[in-house]
Amino acid sequence: MRNLALALVILAGLWLVLNVHLPGPGDLREDIAEAGVWGAGFFVLLYTVVAATPIPVTIVAVAGGLAFGLPLGTLLSMIGVVLGGWAGYWVARVLGRQTARKMLGSHAEAVESQLHGGGLYAVATLRLMPGFPYWPVNYGSGAFGIDNRTFVIATVISSLPGQLSLVAIGAFIGDPTIPNGIAVGVAWLLVGGLTIVSFRRWRGTRHPDPAPPPEGPDPGSASPQ
Repeated sequence: MRNLALALVILAGLWLVLNVHLPGPGDLREDIAEAGVWGAGFFVLLYTVVAATPIPVTIVAVAGGLAFGLPLGTLLSMIGVVLGGWAGYWVARVLGRQTARKMLGSHAEAVESQLHGGGLYAVATLRLMPGFPYWPVNYGSGAFGIDNRTFVIATVISSLPGQLSLVAIGAFIGDPTIPNGIAVGVAWLLVGGLTIVSFRRWRGTRHPDPAPPPEGPDPGSASPQ
């Protein structure tokens, strides 16, 4: 059953990657605007689907800033990325550890080594790491023992700076004002600062390997006095 589910997930992901061509930020902004009052709901649904798959979320987040501005765009992006991440978490948790390892592919070893025995700071560090995609963190957290509450809290905290920075870029493109430019800079400073803090806290919570026993003569081999 798990192998069948894995095959279906892989086929669905391949179909999405090969057949779903995301529009550029400008086109996406027009599509959302044409949806009227349903635009926000459509955006959250689209973001949830994208965040649950290996498709990068960057274009959607930037389009959120273009379409809705910084405050509302950040809120809607956060709802979408948390729902999508949570969906990926439960897919991996239901399919099981071995099946999730196959889904993670080349990311499996790195993700497992970081998340095994970890907690909030382990999830946050991976999610804040520049250039590291969201989906392996979602699947890995579900597969390698991160509890649901810890995952959701870590996702909300660690996703906010990244989403804010991407949405701010979109808002600045649509309205290149000084406040939007400042928001971009502040958001990226937050990403860097939280990455350092999370990494240090995560390293501090890891248990060091036990020290080897001191070298010396074997007590049992000592000659009687």
